[in-house]
Amino acid sequence: MESSLVKENPLLLPLNQEKTIYDGFITVQERDFRMRIHLPPDHQLKQAKHCHFIILPFKDVFSLSFDSSQRLQHSADLVSFILELKTVLEVALKSHPECRSMPPPQYYSQLISEMEALGWDKLLFIDTEFRTLRLKADDSSGRQHVLTVQLKSKHPAEPPECSADLPIPLAITWTPQSTLEQLHSQFLLVLESLADFWAVLDEIDRETWILEPEKPSRADTMRRIAIGNNVSIKVEVDPRHPKMLPECCLLGAEHVVTPLRSKLNANMHSWNPDSSVLHNLRDVLEIEFPSPATHEKSSFSVECGICYSYRLEAAIPDQVCNDPRCGQPFHQACLYEWLRALPSSRQSFSIVFGECPYCSKPITVKMAAQKS
Repeated sequence: MESSLVKENPLLLPLNQEKTIYDGFITVQERDFRMRIHLPPDHQLKQAKHCHFIILPFKDVFSLSFDSSQRLQHSADLVSFILELKTVLEVALKSHPECRSMPPPQYYSQLISEMEALGWDKLLFIDTEFRTLRLKADDSSGRQHVLTVQLKSKHPAEPPECSADLPIPLAITWTPQSTLEQLHSQFLLVLESLADFWAVLDEIDRETWILEPEKPSRADTMRRIAIGNNVSIKVEVDPRHPKMLPECCLLGAEHVVTPLRSKLNANMHSWNPDSSVLHNLRDVLEIEFPSPATHEKSSFSVECGICYSYRLEAAIPDQVCNDPRCGQPFHQACLYEWLRALPSSRQSFSIVFGECPYCSKPITVKMAAQKS
């Protein structure tokens, strides 16, 4: 038995002459697992006290699928026990790809060398496995950005996975000779290419009341700007051409939106790319946007007339009764469900026709978009 045990597991060795204590490693899928086994003097596995494993970070997963002490006591001999143990470990490893093998020692020395060249002050976070890094980067306007880097075990031979809060895909060039410092420099160039885009949105955020998104991220390209009570404009800014006329959608009651839409169509030819987007919007719409300096946001945060809340998950009221004497706002989903339940309502394709819950005047709503 002993010759077979040593042949199959050359790194698992007895620690005493009686050969009742074994300590060392077993190898499964090119990964070494530390283990220690205590046997009774008569070597009978039924009396074996315990079998201890040091297999982090795989411990929790393994313990669910293998009761080592019980399996040890029911095995015919130590060789068959270790064979069964290896089989269970192999199946568990295949079922949990997140349990990766440890990188070689040169991986860590390479990582430390690259971080010293980049500067430790750039490191915001590193996980316990030294695989996930978050690096900070400041653009020329002082905005702080975070680059998340997922290193592979064969770094730098394999390209890392990179992500950041950007409105465009992050394209990084990587070769086996690349370093984190070069990666960080490429990220800074991407940030500078988006400086005008963020400047446009920063001005809009600063000078107007933003209804959506509630908490804009650096990746968001859309802003819904308050114009008045139950009237707003949704603008979609192109990250690559931020000063050009954005895609615009006016929201509100038709008797209010129609004149604004006419002005937009009549004046869009006068759009000046050398001026700010906000200044251009003021000119083409011939309006002044309410600002935090002159208005309270509560003036534009009118609750839905059906559910009596402002936010329904991420949505805010964007359907308005067209009767000037009513003008009650509703969430699209609320109004759709309300009208669909009324016997007097009718539906044509995705549009439901019915009566306003408040004034009974005609009102329509498109079918609420299904969540993916």
